[in-house]
Amino acid sequence: MPRPSGFQYEQHGDQSVTITHHGRPAGTLRGGRAEKFLAEVGSGDAQLVMARWTGAYKHGNERTARDHPRNRRREPVRGRAPDGRR
Repeated sequence: MPRPSGFQYEQHGDQSVTITHHGRPAGTLRGGRAEKFLAEVGSGDAQLVMARWTGAYKHGNERTARDHPRNRRREPVRGRAPDGRR
């Protein structure tokens, strides 16, 4: 999975933080969550932290997970009633 990129954040006067991804709003944090985010973004990889806080870190593996045998839905058997009778 490629490293996250394109994230930016802006801290506002009302102590809120807006996170954008390629110029589009990806999330807004206020209060204690904004403080935790600012502390974390200052101590680690900022792009990775912003991707994790917005939930964008998940993208890219959904198809692989959907196709895994454990996650595939079973096809109903045609010609049978739901209780197994014909």
